[in-house]
Amino acid sequence: MAYITLKNINKIYPNGFHAVHDFNLEAERGEFIVFVGPSGCGKSTTLRMIAGLEDISKGEFLIDGQLANNWGPREREVAMVFQSYALYPNMTVYDNLAFGLSLQGVDEDVIDERVRKTAKILGLTDYLDRMPRALSGGQRQRVAVGRSIIRKVGIFLMDEPLSNLDAKQRVTMRSEITQIHRETGATTIYVTHDQTEAMTMADRIVVMKNGYVQQIGTPKDVYFNPRNMFVAGFIGEPPMNFIRRKVENGCITVAGHAFDLGKKLGDKVKDYEGKEIVFGFRPEGIVLGEKENAYIAEGTVELTEMLGDNANVYVDIDSDKSILKVTPHEIPEMDSQVTFSIPYESVYLFDAVTEMVI
Repeated sequence: MAYITLKNINKIYPNGFHAVHDFNLEAERGEFIVFVGPSGCGKSTTLRMIAGLEDISKGEFLIDGQLANNWGPREREVAMVFQSYALYPNMTVYDNLAFGLSLQGVDEDVIDERVRKTAKILGLTDYLDRMPRALSGGQRQRVAVGRSIIRKVGIFLMDEPLSNLDAKQRVTMRSEITQIHRETGATTIYVTHDQTEAMTMADRIVVMKNGYVQQIGTPKDVYFNPRNMFVAGFIGEPPMNFIRRKVENGCITVAGHAFDLGKKLGDKVKDYEGKEIVFGFRPEGIVLGEKENAYIAEGTVELTEMLGDNANVYVDIDSDKSILKVTPHEIPEMDSQVTFSIPYESVYLFDAVTEMVI
C-alpha cells in the first residue's frame, strides 16, 4: 500500500477558478517526489492541500491508507520548508532548531541531543550560537531545513526552497537536501519550476501544466519518453527543437531534404498523409556532418554560446529556429552553413493537433 495517495484531487476556489484538476498520485514511503511546472500550474496549491493548509474541494487524500482530508497539519505529521527561510531573527541557530520541540514539551536533554545531531548532518555545528543575520543564504536555508527534519515527521514538504539562493548555492543545497533525504528516510514532496532541480533530485517527477498532470515518471522516463510536446519542451536544457511540417508521400521536407517518416513510424505514417506533424529533436541529439541511419539537415548559424564543456549553436532552418549542442572544438563560424545529422533513434514525432507523441 502506498504511503501517500491522492485520488482525483481537485481545488476549486470560491470565485470558480479551478486550480487543480483530477490529480492522482501514489507515493511510497521514503520516495522523493518532485512537482515541476511553470508558475501558476497548480503545483504549490497541491502541496498546500497535502500539508492541510488548503481545503480539498473534491477527491480523497490518504496517509498510510487512512482518509486524511479533514486532518489538520499536526495530525498529518508533515513538516514544510518554504521559499522564505522564516527564521526567528532574534533567536540563535540553536534556538531556531529547538523551538518546535520546546513547544511540544520535549525534555531539554532530548532537545539538545537532537539539535546537535541535526546540526552535524547539516554542517551547522560551528554556527549554533550565531543569529540568522550572521549566516549566508545557504546556511539560513539549512537551518530552515533542519527545523523541519528535527521533528522526525513522516512527510517533508518543500516549496521552492532554493529559489532565493545564487547558482552556486543552489547546486550545493541540491546535493545536501538529497543526502538529508537519504539519511532521514522520510517521504519528500518537493515543488520547483526548475527542471534541473527536478531531474537531479527526484525519484519520480510529476510534470504539471494549467492544473493538470501531464506525466509522472522517473527523470530518465520523462526525458527519453515524453508523452507530449509540453513535457518534451519543458524537460531538458536547452529545450527540444520542434519543426512543424505537412506529410507528403510519407515524407516531410526540411531544408531541401526529404525525411522518410516510415523510418520512425512504419506503416503508421499512412495515418498522417496530408496532415501536419511536429518533428522534434533535442539539441544534444545531433551529430555534425552527414551520418548513416539519420536524417540530414542544414541551417544558417545565427549565434553561438561557449559554455565551457559544450556550446550552444543557434541555427535558422527554413525560418525555423533550432539549437544544436556541440563540443567547444566544433563551434562553427557565424553566418556559415552547418550540416548535421539527427539519428533516427533521437527523433520524436508529435500529432500537430493533440500534441501527443506518435
